[in-house]
Amino acid sequence: MDELRAELPALTTDRLVLRPPQESDIDAVYAACQDPEIQRWTVVPSPYRREDAEFFVRDLAIEGRRTGANLIWCVFERESGALVGSQGLVLRPQDPGCAEIGWWAVKEFRGRGYTTEAARAVSHYGLRELGLRRLEWLAYVGNDGSRAVAEKAGYRFEGTLRSYAEQRGAFHDSWIASLLPSDLA
Repeated sequence: MDELRAELPALTTDRLVLRPPQESDIDAVYAACQDPEIQRWTVVPSPYRREDAEFFVRDLAIEGRRTGANLIWCVFERESGALVGSQGLVLRPQDPGCAEIGWWAVKEFRGRGYTTEAARAVSHYGLRELGLRRLEWLAYVGNDGSRAVAEKAGYRFEGTLRSYAEQRGAFHDSWIASLLPSDLA
């Protein structure tokens, strides 16, 4: 895990480049997170201000890398260089072999399989490179788009956790699915 703290590697797929957020991404992150659907289904602040994008890039991503607790990638289309989303792994101090995966997708790039492609890359990194024994995907009940991505990425649905996930002071029922090293093709 110490090598992780020093540098989070870029990941590449056929169509995407995933790399840690950097200063030049602030405007694109800010624009993407104006989408009401991202605010509805994630824990990003609502309303989402430019200061929130600055915090995401300058503080959350850097501190997460430094501690190894919150690993964040911005996802870019290889061909155009456009931001298509974000992927993250939140490692659990109480269970170092387990992490939660999460993502959001820029509205204009949804439905093209990019989020699934990125989720597979991050999942493989977590299970193979970091040696995690389990990845968990959680989403508020009703987030059918995220659930479809999780299923296409190989996550196995495990159930519904009642009043589980907090978002801006309210608790929501959440779906949970997992991916284990043995699930990887």
